[in-house]
Amino acid sequence: MPGRYYQTTPIYYVNDAPHLGTAYATVCADALSRWHRLIGDETWFVTGTDEHGLKILRAAESNGVSAREWVDRTSSRFVEAWKALGLSNDDFIRTTEERHFRSVQTFMQAIYDNGHLYKGTYEGWYCVSCEAYYNEEDLLDHNRCPVHEKPVEWFTEENWFFALSKFGERLSEWYGAHPGAIFPETRRNEALGIIRSGLKDISITRTSISWGIPVPWDPEHVFYVWYDALVNYISAIGFGSDHDRFEKWWPAVHHLLGKDIIRFHCVWWPAMCMAAGIDPPAHLLVHGFLLVGGRKMGKTAFNQVDPVELGEDVGNDALRYYLVRDFAIGHDGEFTYEGLIERYNSDLANNLGNLLARVATVVGSKAAGIGPPPQRRPDGSASRLAETAAAVVGEVREAWGRFAPHEGLEATWRLIRAANAELEAVAPWKLDPGPEADAVLGDALEVLRIVAVLVSPVLPDTAEEIWSRLGLGGSGSPAAPGNAGPEGILDWGGYPGGVPVTKGRPLFPRRSVE
Repeated sequence: MPGRYYQTTPIYYVNDAPHLGTAYATVCADALSRWHRLIGDETWFVTGTDEHGLKILRAAESNGVSAREWVDRTSSRFVEAWKALGLSNDDFIRTTEERHFRSVQTFMQAIYDNGHLYKGTYEGWYCVSCEAYYNEEDLLDHNRCPVHEKPVEWFTEENWFFALSKFGERLSEWYGAHPGAIFPETRRNEALGIIRSGLKDISITRTSISWGIPVPWDPEHVFYVWYDALVNYISAIGFGSDHDRFEKWWPAVHHLLGKDIIRFHCVWWPAMCMAAGIDPPAHLLVHGFLLVGGRKMGKTAFNQVDPVELGEDVGNDALRYYLVRDFAIGHDGEFTYEGLIERYNSDLANNLGNLLARVATVVGSKAAGIGPPPQRRPDGSASRLAETAAAVVGEVREAWGRFAPHEGLEATWRLIRAANAELEAVAPWKLDPGPEADAVLGDALEVLRIVAVLVSPVLPDTAEEIWSRLGLGGSGSPAAPGNAGPEGILDWGGYPGGVPVTKGRPLFPRRSVE
């Protein structure tokens, strides 16, 4: 039965422009959301920007503008980038919005009322880039942050503290009862290791800056940025203002996050939820890093790649395909332009694009441009391609269901290669017009129909173009909700035949690195 699927990304810091690393996470979340719409799930996909904290203040000051002007300017760059890349997010949450202020204050007030906060003084090493404190034993030499490799700063401040130490046993029990809550298993073990090593109470407010959300019971304090930012996942679905909407989407959420923020999302956040009296998030999907020259891509690493420029160069669909196909969720991957072009040529130009072009050409020469339907063998059975398609559809559904879209794409390309091989074996371009040529062409057209549906979460524009060229433009969209569901259109034999097939320009003209 169709269900509900709530997908989030980390909300991105607005101290600089989006880069390919942030685009990778957002593209993966977009593809997962599109898949769940495709199988018929009611889906809500949210991304956004994190706009408070000392790092934002310093970025604004270094650019000679106010914090408000800076976050308005930089947040809009994320909105524009995701629009330019054709992402399908249903909402974009900013932590400077009134709805977010209301949710944060309501949520944190509940934790306060439940007796899990207390006032004290904190001293410690603080990384402004992480917006996090570190124990001395966790630092690199010369008191450098283990993530950003930059010097940390010593802070002493009166704060409100969250009694995280009280939640170690509850968190262990919860993860024990929900073994699939964190994916992949290695990241679950990492989170459990943090919990079992002993949790310390953590500072949740600041008095040294005013750029933040005021603490309702102590207005001289503002909430420390993580305790503001994490709440976006529920402020975006109406926590504190729309109870029914919140109940509809929570806790059946799927957080997509980077492996460097496991502590905040897999330890702090579920403990906060418990403290506030709501259920922890149902699922935390941890992706790896996009590396350049062996180093994580980041705003301060001088190895940034502009995703919009890259999309303009190779096409958004080609970029999306490379990111989802070559970088398995949960693992690090090395980005190279050469790798992108190689994947573009091998899979998109030589396989998918070539299949569509040669089928359309031969339909034009052997069937007067009218696509024949898929046909059965003389004994009444379907073709070998029908058997391959049925197996591939099952594999694709299973792969996406366990958050392995790269394997789903690999299976889909097996079907594409099988169709190309069948064309090579039969060589319909050498046959006279008639039933034998029609049979192989009808099967190839049916493969392309099924492929258009299966690739639509990653290649949305390409899928629509294939659909149109097959003469199916008047019969909905390959990405229509439910198309890949139990009552969908992936069974063999759906191509109607009798409709004009258009050749058009190459879908993916071959590229060279130069």
